Amino acid sequence: MIKTDENYLTGKCLIAMPNMNDERFAGSLIYICSHTKEGAMGFVVNKKIKEFSFADLANQLPINTIKPIAPIELHQGGPLEKVRGFVIHSTDYVKDDTIVISDNIAVSSSIDIITDIAFGMGPKENLIALGYASWAPQQLEREILNNTWLVAKPDTELMFRTKDEEKWQKAIDSIGIDLTRLSSFSGRA
Repeated sequence: MIKTDENYLTGKCLIAMPNMNDERFAGSLIYICSHTKEGAMGFVVNKKIKEFSFADLANQLPINTIKPIAPIELHQGGPLEKVRGFVIHSTDYVKDDTIVISDNIAVSSSIDIITDIAFGMGPKENLIALGYASWAPQQLEREILNNTWLVAKPDTELMFRTKDEEKWQKAIDSIGIDLTRLSSFSGRA
């Protein structure tokens, strides 16, 4: 088990501002699993993949299932390495490759966790993401200063039990922001 340092925005969520120009991230809620001076990495957690299923994923991996796999939603984790799978999950499931991000959220990327999920032995709460988002050093900080993102502290309810189409608004509500009162322009005082 690898424990991360609690620095920068690791373990927080980015909420795309309503004026987000990049269609890949418009309306997105992104969970940041790593943010250091070397850059940041995270996963979009509110956009489902419609054209590819968990059963399709299991069929591409060496997972031998006897009975059909229950439907499990896959998420568009981000625009990079869209064929690479990651599981954001509760900390009741921790293996050697698991990165524990906070007291209740971890990330794993081994085939073992996918197999365990397929057989109903995985973490109690999980979200499977294909691909990820990343930022170069200081890039995310600049984007926040330019009013591209708001920052919220996620909880397991938001991450795992809220409907995807409601996550963005619930995250906005959690920080008490009235979007009608926000300016899309940044400035200096």
